[in-house]
Order: sequence, then structure tokens, then C-alpha cells
Amino acid sequence: MPQSMGRVGSCFDNAVSKAFNSVLKVEYVHRRTFATRTKGRLKIATWITDFYNTHRLHSVCGYRSPIDYEQDHRRDSALGLAA
Repeated sequence: MPQSMGRVGSCFDNAVSKAFNSVLKVEYVHRRTFATRTKGRLKIATWITDFYNTHRLHSVCGYRSPIDYEQDHRRDSALGLAA
């Protein structure tokens, strides 16, 4: 993991992770009850890989899913190299 680029105590340093944790809690965790911690961890990991990264639209990605955004970026980069 790369070293932090911000000053100690900078609010911008962990804004992305705080935003993700907020979405995770509001949209998934607080709406469910998990029988055990292990089952909870498994369900959360599945939600991240099966929904959050593949279907949920993100404003930072131009209201596309991260997977679609990355695929478009790779395609555009490949077209730029071919030209």
C-alpha cells in the first residue's frame, strides 16, 4: 500500500475509504442481520464483488459501474496505442 501523501490529520487522506464504508453500512449492513461474524463477512464480500463493483453506478465513474469504467478505459487506451 502506498504511503499517504497528505499531512497527519488531513480529512482528504481517507475520504475515499470513509465514503465507501458509509455506502456499505447504509446500503447493506444496516438493512440485514447476520447469524455469525463469518457469515456477515462472507455476505459483505459477496455484495462488494457481485454488486458494488459490477452493478452500482458511481458518480466518479460518470454514473457507470467500476467494472464498466475500467473496461472503457482499457479499450480507449488500447485504441490510443494502436493509432
